[in-house]
Amino acid sequence: MLYLAQVHKNQFSDKYQLRLLARQETDNLWVVMAEETLIPLETETTVSEKLLVLVQLSPTGDIESLEDASSWVINLVQTYLTIGITPAQLQQEAERAESWRQSLTLQNQDLARRSLELEARREQIQALEESLKRYKNHPQKNSG
Repeated sequence: MLYLAQVHKNQFSDKYQLRLLARQETDNLWVVMAEETLIPLETETTVSEKLLVLVQLSPTGDIESLEDASSWVINLVQTYLTIGITPAQLQQEAERAESWRQSLTLQNQDLARRSLELEARREQIQALEESLKRYKNHPQKNSG
């Protein structure tokens, strides 16, 4: 799994470790880590303190790959922040989309109800047509 992390120096052992900041859920969805998670780095790793990195962790928590996150962050800035989208605007768009979804759900339910009503009326008309045909074909049997 891919994480955004920051390099820290352990104050007790002078070894470097990664503080996980966020986890990638999907291509465009990241979740901020709720609690602090630290991953020790091997001694041969050449990194500087406070450096932001992208780290790929195995299911067992071992570091599979580690790369500087600078180009990734710059790409985020170019993609999302140069057009002036704010978190408030994104929230408004999400609320509008949810409102549309709810409206479409209500419309769909109304259409389904109307469809059922029309089907029931069609069946009533067919039953009346059948009754009328029987009456026309055998008027004396039906009169009394």
